[in-house]
Amino acid sequence: MSPEPEADHPGEAILSGTLPEALRAELVEFRRDLHMHPELGNQEFRTTAAIKARLEKAGLQPRVLATGTGLICDIGEPDGERPMLALRADIDALPIPDTKTECPYRSTVPDRAHACGHDVHTTVVLGAGLVLAELHERGQLPRPVRLLFQPAEEVLPGGAADAIECGVLEGVGRILAVHCDPKVDAGRIGLRQGAITSACDRLEIALEGPGGHTARPHLTTDLVTAAARVVADVPALVARRTDARSGLAVTWGRIESGHAPNVIPQHAELEGTVRCLDLDTWRQAPDLVVAAIDEIANLHRAKSEINYIRGVPPVVNDPAVTDLLRDAMTARRGADSVEGTEQSLGGEDFSWYLEHVPGAMARLGVRAPGERIGRDLHQGDFDVDESAIKVGVELFTAAALLDAAG
Repeated sequence: MSPEPEADHPGEAILSGTLPEALRAELVEFRRDLHMHPELGNQEFRTTAAIKARLEKAGLQPRVLATGTGLICDIGEPDGERPMLALRADIDALPIPDTKTECPYRSTVPDRAHACGHDVHTTVVLGAGLVLAELHERGQLPRPVRLLFQPAEEVLPGGAADAIECGVLEGVGRILAVHCDPKVDAGRIGLRQGAITSACDRLEIALEGPGGHTARPHLTTDLVTAAARVVADVPALVARRTDARSGLAVTWGRIESGHAPNVIPQHAELEGTVRCLDLDTWRQAPDLVVAAIDEIANLHRAKSEINYIRGVPPVVNDPAVTDLLRDAMTARRGADSVEGTEQSLGGEDFSWYLEHVPGAMARLGVRAPGERIGRDLHQGDFDVDESAIKVGVELFTAAALLDAAG
């Protein structure tokens, strides 16, 4: 009769379908430390150092990216016959205050919070890496794996683009990621083939006119009206020029003009976002949106200066890689642990990797079963059921083993 796996051998334990308690507890503490010390995009120096130190303690050789934050760490050597499976985590936080009042591990940094779960994503990939490293040492990991800790996901157009320029996809054949979902119970994941997130771009518009007295708008450019018509008419015009199924939507978040009630201003500013569910339509979006803005502005005799800032395309999950995640989760926790998920209108720069290699992202359930509080991402009170960390580690390790065998 074989002995029970020891707590200090997570690789052996994971093959038996469990994560040792000692490692689970360590990962929870690691996540809480990150949660207490959130860092914004491209400023994640402490976070990078903490990840690097733990990987080096395990005998691995992580390499900090040329951008100065973020790192990669290979487990096994790639070759032409065995392209690597990459496991990606985003490591940055958000510029919002942590409003959790009774939480002992709430953020210690003013106006900074891990309110999107990146601390969980980071911990999951770290935990999976520690397990897979031991399996590799035992000769039980026949395909190499790359751990990718990416900075600046929250900064358009996303740190993924810089990471790719640093060569993080060299030798990679597939890539996996998870994203916390407070609408899915801990112990479960949500999966979807095809697009699972939206494309997201940003608009900055300046309108100019000669200005004048509100008593004589016919002698000048009524700039406030021009700005109002751009706000009201451009979204409708764009919607009528694209397939409704593409979900191309222009939404405004800021409009500013004028300083006095009886003066027609000379300058107006508008800012908003462009979201799109369909990849092909997203590629056409800049031309469509800019043409619509110019058309409405010209109609009202306003000069327009448009800054269309490319953000991220939709994350389009590869069917075969999505099936790999489904099979991995089913192997660990049964078919009932996987549920379908709808396409989100949020953006995610994981999509840039999928422009180069096939991959898939899963929704990692972080809601405590039975919880009635409606938490959401990007809110100061966001928190997770930390049992999700163990689930994520088991998902990634199972996927690495199944991918290696496939």
